[in-house]
Amino acid sequence: MKFEIIVSLFATMIISAVLTPFIRKLAFAVGAEDRPNKRRVNKIPMPTIGGLSIFIAYTFCTMVLLRNQFPTRILWGIYGGETIIILTGIIDDIFVLRPRQKVLGISIAALWVYFFAGVKMTTITLPFFTLHLGWMSLPVTWIWILAITNAVNLIDGLDGLATGVSIIALTTMGITGMFFLNVGNIFVSIMIFALVASCVGFLPYNFFPARIYLGDTGALFIGFMMSVFSLFGLKNATFITLLIPVMILGVPITDTVYAIFRRLLNREPISHADKRHLHHRLMQIGLTHRQTVLVIYGIALIFSFISLLYPISTLWGSILLTIAVLIGLELFVETIGLVGEDRQPLLNGIKKLVKDTTSKENHGKEENKP
Repeated sequence: MKFEIIVSLFATMIISAVLTPFIRKLAFAVGAEDRPNKRRVNKIPMPTIGGLSIFIAYTFCTMVLLRNQFPTRILWGIYGGETIIILTGIIDDIFVLRPRQKVLGISIAALWVYFFAGVKMTTITLPFFTLHLGWMSLPVTWIWILAITNAVNLIDGLDGLATGVSIIALTTMGITGMFFLNVGNIFVSIMIFALVASCVGFLPYNFFPARIYLGDTGALFIGFMMSVFSLFGLKNATFITLLIPVMILGVPITDTVYAIFRRLLNREPISHADKRHLHHRLMQIGLTHRQTVLVIYGIALIFSFISLLYPISTLWGSILLTIAVLIGLELFVETIGLVGEDRQPLLNGIKKLVKDTTSKENHGKEENKP
């Protein structure tokens, strides 16, 4: 990586760190505060819109410091989408939007990057056939952006959680884009690392005990950018390249998918907020705030490590790896009761199998006794 790029990334981190205290004061001034309630873990009002410092630092890096590294059309196209997302987040942090209003903001941003930056998924090459999306490209791209953006927003429930997990996921995404995937140009990885640098500068203020929150301003922005970056590698997706971003974003995707299952099983609206997300469950079984965040960081690192195995695996190796991950994930989810303490089909099945096997062995020993 060029020295100019490294220096610019370091400067981006410093800019983010220097800006954050000023954004904190601004948050109080405009009333962007997260007040304690039954779903919150904070005991005092906390300033939000912390993501604004990440956005400003990232934008300064890509639009000024490293402007010559990026194609003009793509850069401005993505910038338009970023701006829409940031405005949606700021409005939500100050005035509190309804879920459908946030979805509308994300959807407008998704349509913007689809048409003006060419960020889209066009084909999916599966093991036995290639699926040309055609007109389905737009809804598939929209669903992907909406899902990933909301997934990151959902895990933003503890000090430093979403920021740290995003740093891990983005770093892995940048590495895979630079060394393993043919995303067409190195500029995508540079943009990813610019966002990483912005998040690293913000993290000291956001980690436990936090002095400022990302807010929807930051969580929506980071999630949106993750979805956009991943789509550069998915434009002509294969089975393996499709799995890599899913695995990299394993923590937010897992939490989101199981939250949907939980609410459907409990006959609750999918948009219904609850206190049973991954971080809530870990704290409910006895972990402290800091321990919970560090454990989820560890889980994110495991997902990231696994994602790095896909580019060097064969097709069948990737399939077996995915099956093993899904089984391990289900066991973990059932152990902590993410869907419900009474919903443990795999664990109950294993216990029954062990019990039956043990009973047969004991019965056989009794029959063999003289």
